[in-house]
Amino acid sequence: MKIISKGKVAFIKLQDKNSGELFAQAPVDQYPGCAVEAVTDSSRYFVVRIQDDNGRHAFIGVGFADRGDSFDFNVALQDHFKWVKQESEFAKQEATQSSAPPLDLGFKEGQTIKISIGNIKKKEAGGAKSRPSAGGLLPPPPGAKTGSPQSPFDTQPTTMTLPSTLDLDSSAPAAPQPTADIWGDFTSAPAVS
Repeated sequence: MKIISKGKVAFIKLQDKNSGELFAQAPVDQYPGCAVEAVTDSSRYFVVRIQDDNGRHAFIGVGFADRGDSFDFNVALQDHFKWVKQESEFAKQEATQSSAPPLDLGFKEGQTIKISIGNIKKKEAGGAKSRPSAGGLLPPPPGAKTGSPQSPFDTQPTTMTLPSTLDLDSSAPAAPQPTADIWGDFTSAPAVS
């Protein structure tokens, strides 16, 4: 099966797979229409109106084993007639534009215009406006405390006393000392030997 476009008409050609000999063809001048109709209870089957050169026609059923192939068949016909519709709309637009006189938007000789651009202040003769140097940082948000930035862990100063020598061979763990350290139990963990 091939779908061929000639002008505004699409032709569905049913050909022999091995020899390429034409079995039948169906001219499609609109879709959806009487030349190709989708079956109501399945997305894989269509009724196609085939026609010979003498004008005789017959209706045959065409089915696809794969839903993807039937989708491609449907979309190919829709795309062709979408293109036909766009071409006719472009032709209509060109016809209406060619009948209307063209607009002359150029300046006539001696014509001037004035352009006002908002509130532009003239720079002082002393030079460019000086900016405060912030080292490339943005100013703090409104309501923020000024000063040096603090880490969330630097809330309280803590002190910890360590023994001058560590006995790694002793099996008795040292007694934990209560501190205000944020690391809590990590400092009082027994040594592993």
